[in-house]
Amino acid sequence: MTISTIKARGISVSLDLTVGHIADMVVDGGGRQLKPLHRAPWVDANETLPDNLPEGTVRLSGDFLCAPFSRSDVEEAPLHGWPANSAWDVVDSAATGDGWRAVYRLRHKVMGASVDKILTLRDDHPFLYQEHEFCGGHGAISVAHHPMTSMTGGGRLAFSPKRFAATLDDPLEPDPARGRFMLAYPARSADLSHFPAAGGGTLDLTEYRMDDRREDFITLVEADHGGPGWTALARQAEEDLVLVLKNPAELPITMLWLSNGGRDYAPWSARHLGVLGIEDGRAAVGHAASIGDNWLKREGVATAFALGEGQSVSFRHVIGAIPLSGSEPPQEVTTADGRMRLAAGGSSWEVPFDSDFLRIGRPAAA
Repeated sequence: MTISTIKARGISVSLDLTVGHIADMVVDGGGRQLKPLHRAPWVDANETLPDNLPEGTVRLSGDFLCAPFSRSDVEEAPLHGWPANSAWDVVDSAATGDGWRAVYRLRHKVMGASVDKILTLRDDHPFLYQEHEFCGGHGAISVAHHPMTSMTGGGRLAFSPKRFAATLDDPLEPDPARGRFMLAYPARSADLSHFPAAGGGTLDLTEYRMDDRREDFITLVEADHGGPGWTALARQAEEDLVLVLKNPAELPITMLWLSNGGRDYAPWSARHLGVLGIEDGRAAVGHAASIGDNWLKREGVATAFALGEGQSVSFRHVIGAIPLSGSEPPQEVTTADGRMRLAAGGSSWEVPFDSDFLRIGRPAAA
């Protein structure tokens, strides 16, 4: 395993160059070191794993680029594509006037395109700023970030405005001999606090309960609100707030993967606990579905970027963590003038933030 670590004042990020996954992220805050990202328990256990697992599952960590998201059924590649399963090279890594910037390039091409990963840290900013750029290529590609966090005591969630949430036709683990799920499939609701449950009644998507053993997957479609798309998770035992932000024009959906002991087979073995994937994307499930007809396109939601010779397309994403006293996430997140303002109830607070980074209000590539 080859690790590339970059640092700025108050934050460090390590990238596993063998698969392009973030192996570690540490943010200094409130006299503590916050670790917002998850690393699968088998990665460092030196144990024998089942044959034929994708490298991205073998080394499952932090966040990674999916291109395509899920099945690679247009161009041959592992689950979530070559960016999540193969080597990246360091193109440049150097200090800047206010932090650090590193550029990595995927050795594989994706639909004929070269792929760069650009990571930026700023002094005293509790955020990782990411950009991915595709240059050249042909056809179209679906994309998603795959940040994963984990909790030991559950947490509470809040989101930027969403049009609705929907599950797929079938659950991830329909066979009770292999796993379990709690949401109804297929189902849909505009009220995230009352989503149809598999056994009848409803479940609250804003609450992550540790005693709910499950493997669930649900898509949230961004509303048209003019600001950044965001997910905020108040982790109870960790006493921190994990923040994930995007530009909805670039990544119009957020897919939540709730993985809490819901798979009984190796390497998951009912030990993958308290994990939440907050997967902002421009995708349906599978490459072919993303570039063909799909249920999201019928809702007016883009599910792929067009590629072309002599053209480039890029999208940006932010992950951060700050200390939190109390158990409730903010109900409002706004960014302006180099600051992020978070508001909950009658109180508000601010942290440093590059408010220009996400390019809010600018048109995204087709």
